[in-house]
Parts: sequence; C-alpha cells; structure tokens
Amino acid sequence: MRKRAEPVLDSEVDDAIESLRSLVRQAHRLVIFRAVLRDPVVASLLDFLGGIAGSRLHTAKVSRRVAASYASFFSGLASQAVPGREPAVGTPWQNHLLNLVLCDENPFSRGAEVHGPNRLGPSLVLQAEADLARLRELFSLRSEQVAAAFRMIGWDGAWPGWDRLRAEETPCKPLSDQRLEMKRRLSRAPDWNSLAPELAAFYSRNGTGIFGEFRAFHWNPRSRGGALEGIASPDPITLEDLVGYEDQKQWLVRNTGYFLAGHPANNVFVYGDRGTGKSSAIKALLNRFAGSSLRMVEVSRDDLNDLPRVMSLLRERPQHFIVFVDDLSFEEGETQYKTLKAVLEGSLESRPGNVVVYATSNRRHLIREFFSDRNDLQGDEIRRQDTLQEKVSLADRFGIQLSFVAPDQKQYLAIVNAMAGRRGLNLKPGDLERRALQWAQRYNARSGRTARQFMDCLCAELDPGQS
Repeated sequence: MRKRAEPVLDSEVDDAIESLRSLVRQAHRLVIFRAVLRDPVVASLLDFLGGIAGSRLHTAKVSRRVAASYASFFSGLASQAVPGREPAVGTPWQNHLLNLVLCDENPFSRGAEVHGPNRLGPSLVLQAEADLARLRELFSLRSEQVAAAFRMIGWDGAWPGWDRLRAEETPCKPLSDQRLEMKRRLSRAPDWNSLAPELAAFYSRNGTGIFGEFRAFHWNPRSRGGALEGIASPDPITLEDLVGYEDQKQWLVRNTGYFLAGHPANNVFVYGDRGTGKSSAIKALLNRFAGSSLRMVEVSRDDLNDLPRVMSLLRERPQHFIVFVDDLSFEEGETQYKTLKAVLEGSLESRPGNVVVYATSNRRHLIREFFSDRNDLQGDEIRRQDTLQEKVSLADRFGIQLSFVAPDQKQYLAIVNAMAGRRGLNLKPGDLERRALQWAQRYNARSGRTARQFMDCLCAELDPGQS
C-alpha cells in the first residue's frame, strides 16, 4: 500500500480510530452473548478492526495482519450471503449478526425457551440488555466507515465493501414468519436492549440454537461422537400432493395433533408396498404443522444403537420431536431391533414425553423370517417359539399401524390425473392415461412413485424450451 498525498487532520484520524477501538472493546465485554465472538466471521472482523485501530504504529507486520483478517472476514461473509435459503435483512454483515443473535444458546435464551419469557432472573435480564446494546453497535457498522478509516490513516488499495455481496435478491420462503419478523424488528430498532422481552418471547416460541434454526435434522454418528445436523432444505412435499390413502393420512395428522397438544400419542408404524408414499406421508407432516413446535429427526436403520443418545439430547428440549426411521427392516443376526424395542417400550428409562417414533417398512413384521423358524423340532434351540415371538413383537410396540398398498389401475390413473392438474398439463385424458399405463408396464408397476416419475418425464418432454 502507498501513502496518501493529502494530509488529514490528526483529530479526525484520532476520532475515527477511537470509534473503531471502542467498537472492539465493547464487543469483548459481551457476557451472556459471548459465544458470538467465537463465530469465525465475527472473530475475523474484530481482529481486522483491531488492526486498523492500532495502525498509527504502521508496520509491514500490522499491514499483513489487517489484510489477512479482512480476507477471512470478507470470504466468510460472502459464503454466508448465498441467496435462496431465506430473505436477507439489512446488509450481509447485519443479516449474519442477526442470525447469530436469534440462534445463540446462552443462559438468557435457554432460560426463556425452557421456563418462559416471564420467569427470568432480573440480573440475567439486565446483563442481556447490556449485551444487546453492545451488539447493536456492532450491527450498525458499515463498510463505508472502514473505507473512511483506511483513507484517513493514509492507506490506499483495493478494499471492497461488503454491503452489496448479493447481486440481486431472489424470492425465497423464510424459515419461519416469526423469525423473519424478529429480524426485521431488530433491524429497525434504534436500540436492542428495549427489545429484550420480545426476544425472550421469541426464544420461548421458536427455540434456540440448532432447534431454533432448523425444523428437520439428521443424526450423524461420526460427528464428534454423534450429533444432530440441521437440514437446510427439507422435502417440500405436502399431504395434498399424495392422492388417496385419506384414512391413513388422517390418522397421521390426528395422532401428531394430539402429540403437539400435549396429549398422550402413539408411535406409528407405516408399512406396505414400495413407492406408495409411506415416507412422503410422514415427511409431509412437517409442512402440515409448519410454524408449530414440531421437529423431525431422521435416524438411519444402521444407527439405531444410538437411539438412547438421541433421546437424551431431545428430552430436555421444549419442542416436540418425531424420530423418523425410514425403510426399517432387519436381517437374520442383526440385533439393532432390540435397542428400538427398548426405546419404544420396555426400558427402565421412560421414553421422553416430547418424542414419538414414526417408522416405515416394506415388511409387515420388520424382521426377516424363514419357514424353518416355525418348526419347533428343527435345530438345537429348545424354545424356538420364544425366539419367533421376540422377532415378530417389534411391530406390536407401535401403537398405530398403517398400511399403504399399491393402487389398482383406477387409483393409479386418478393419481396421474391429479398430478397433471397440479402441473397444468393440457393433454387429452385418453392420451394421458394410455401413456401412463404404458409407463407403468414398462417400468416400476403401478404406484405413486411411478406416477411421479412418469409425470417428470412427460413434463420435460412437453416443455416448449426443449430442443
């Protein structure tokens, strides 16, 4: 970098430097929201601002430190500014800080989430208000201030601002209406400490940390000994997208509604033919109950031994969780079903009241059986009937069992016609049905999945943009 030719008054430089220095000092005084400082983007920003604030003692070492910190801050912020997940509020930096505040797990947010916004200690509230005032100062930082500081201290060079990292905002759905509204209220407020009661109410309604940011999760057994990972884009399918199976869908909605209302609810086992919409019906519950306390945690069949660990993580949360196990079945010699049986019913530790298990399978009795299993005289085992009972009893531990059978030709064509109507296809019914039946004969027989695959291919074929 080269020195600027025009002199700048020392008082102007001192004021600009002191303003940034004060911002860094205030940030490091955070107490309740101190975890915000560990965010890589925030840490790089504070290191960058600290480097500028000490730049009157300009050395090559300081210059390299400032450049490296700014590069980390800018690239980190740019990666967070990818459009599409939810509408942004304010500049990319402001939107990033708002997301951190709304998801931060700390004594204030967790207390509001677990005990309610009106049962927080006065000292805790006062400290939270002080932290929010400091965070509001960080929120107000704009790239023009940093550019002005560079000019005042006589540094010149390519320091792009961060206020316009997005080319053009694309329309997208917010993670939740309450979350977007809270971000906008904070953005408009001249001070944040006065919004502490509203923020506590937000934590109480929406949750904190990963449970406030996401509605769907996947259990990763290889992450730090096992951890929940948020799913940014859950399946958008709705129950209305599934044609037929009205009684089964009503049972799913009814049981889940009882569960969310705090009433006793059953675990649910959905079995039947492949491609009939078993998994989709369960995943659609997230969209049916959007905006509620419902969350869904997907656990792989191979990770069922981790269920006690998953339950312990969910037990103390105020949200309601469906643990979703898809394509559940067991081969001879596999023993994970014993862990599932204990979780469903039979362990000394009770299943958490805020957790139910919904599972799907193509098998009615889940565990593979052989004709030889039913012959008490075969083999060396004395009590073979007891072993058989143990194998078939797993499905019985689900209070509700729903069957999804493959549609007949009339039902299959009804599914195809409904999908065509939703997609706005203008095709003669006779031609549509003829082609749908040909597709079913050629490929995966009649099912909802087959109908969707046929419609995907047909839509692409009829697209006028196709060459």
